[in-house]
Amino acid sequence: MDRKQGFFSALRDEIIRGLSPANDGGGSPMLAFLRRRPKQLTNGEALRSSSLAPLYEGFDEDGSDPGELKRAGSGVGRWVKGQLCRAPSSLGSKARADLRILLGVMGAPLAPVHVSVADPWPHLSIKDTPIETSSAQYILQQYTAASGCHKLIKNAYAMGKVKMVASEFETASKVVKTKTAMGAAATGGFVLWQMNPDMWYVELTVGGSKVQAGCNGNLVWRHTPWLGARTAKGPVRPLRRTLQGLDPRTTARMFTDAKCVGEKKVNGEDCFILKLCADPQTLKTRSEGPAEIIRHVLFGYFSQKTGLIVHMEDSHLTRIQTAGNNAVYWETTISSSMDDYKPVEGVMIAHSGHSVVTLFRFGEMAMSHTKTRMEEAWSIEEVAFNVPGLSIDCFIPPADLKAASFTELPEDERGKSGFSVGGHGAKVAALV
Repeated sequence: MDRKQGFFSALRDEIIRGLSPANDGGGSPMLAFLRRRPKQLTNGEALRSSSLAPLYEGFDEDGSDPGELKRAGSGVGRWVKGQLCRAPSSLGSKARADLRILLGVMGAPLAPVHVSVADPWPHLSIKDTPIETSSAQYILQQYTAASGCHKLIKNAYAMGKVKMVASEFETASKVVKTKTAMGAAATGGFVLWQMNPDMWYVELTVGGSKVQAGCNGNLVWRHTPWLGARTAKGPVRPLRRTLQGLDPRTTARMFTDAKCVGEKKVNGEDCFILKLCADPQTLKTRSEGPAEIIRHVLFGYFSQKTGLIVHMEDSHLTRIQTAGNNAVYWETTISSSMDDYKPVEGVMIAHSGHSVVTLFRFGEMAMSHTKTRMEEAWSIEEVAFNVPGLSIDCFIPPADLKAASFTELPEDERGKSGFSVGGHGAKVAALV
């Protein structure tokens, strides 16, 4: 535990100091930090006492990029520093409510089912195999060849920028849209680490608030400022963000048991559609108390031209039935497009993308539904594989991990304090 705390304490200090480059010849400051010897990774005091050069490049105060960065990677560090130092209390109540639902829903959602790097690769088989299944296997074969995911990868690191905004709020009587949409978005950044087998950690900071989530291979946990650290129910599942063009190996394994359900043109590209459904047993283990997860379905759109995944949609439906009350349903749909694929050490990585999230609450009465539409745009600044100095100690769960679990449940339905989105008085809570 001391080693983990030392590592992330050192990382936090490195970010706050601007991610200034070490003596690595002007290379990536984050990678220079990770490449230090393991004994230095746990020495936060040594980092704090080191002399780091000031940074002069980065983003303007409004979050805009003034142009090409003068030093690779360090502009993002300066910008993330500004996000970390910005006090959440400076936001109005409406902005805080919007930010809370954005981080709750889009901060660290999980994939529908458990997959592992130890799972076998799909084997193309035509004999005695339904056409939907054999077609899906063939599409996956093309994807694995195009993405380069057969490369031996022990660990991975990625850093990027995000913009989030609650763009539309709807009730039975009116629809309110956010003016200027992504122009008024909350900006932030994230850092992601992965290590075999099945370990990952992500830290996302937006508007002065931070969400952390991780997996040590045996359990998944998440920490939010409003609930603290909690574990996830059900089997260990990958982080959804890694499926958005960042981890081809996990993506291929995720669709191993999928079926081909047709073709569709997406953003001008002809795509094959693979469909994956969480099985009833998995849904049962993820359900808790009065909340029952009815379905969780994932669709992957694979380009017929490049073989790469260019679009992904998933939705899950939760039914909440409490004594003496009518059932309430919450449906969350996330639609993501991946763009700007570039090779990184022989692996094709999507370097930008956009997600649209719809949170729909209905069921009490026909005229009492609420719907919130949110958007996220992201770009990837740095990606690296097989980074020296990263150990399993970096994925140990936090010491204050609570026994209570988090599920894909609306917070106000579990007795937590709800909040209004857009200041219109309708209770729409974050999924936690």
